[in-house]
Amino acid sequence: MTFLIAAVVLVGVLCAVDLLLTFGVLRRLREHTAELARLAGETRFAPYDPGVLVGRTLPWTATDGVDRPRLVAFFDAGCDACHEHAPQFAVTARTQAAMAVVSGAGPRADDLVQAVAGVSSVITAERADSLVKAVGVEAFPTFLRVGPDGTIVAAQTELAALAEMASAK
Repeated sequence: MTFLIAAVVLVGVLCAVDLLLTFGVLRRLREHTAELARLAGETRFAPYDPGVLVGRTLPWTATDGVDRPRLVAFFDAGCDACHEHAPQFAVTARTQAAMAVVSGAGPRADDLVQAVAGVSSVITAERADSLVKAVGVEAFPTFLRVGPDGTIVAAQTELAALAEMASAK
């Protein structure tokens, strides 16, 4: 009988130790989950607000082929939305001085250039990449309304939103 009592006590002690270890593991999992959530919050990117570009002066020179464009579009060859917006930009560009900056290379870049050529000046290749960096464009497509002095007065990622801003003024 003493053997049976000792076995029951031993099993009870083992269960208590196992229960304590389980609570410790759960506590550590909660700490790790909280730390991962904190780290994810720190690395999460804020949505791109093209409005931060307003007030900047565009670095155009006479070699860009146009004097003070009123409408500027930044497109990227790898951007599907850019290919969707290019025809709409071409229609809008027919009524004003416009410029398209197409970054990237290859057949998709050629498609973008072809869509906007003839109705706007087009900058491609290395010059386009340097303009993207100089202006501070972080998302494609980005459309800019430019004042007569070369200062950005409005910026949007949707051409229709840019037109609404212009008509509201």
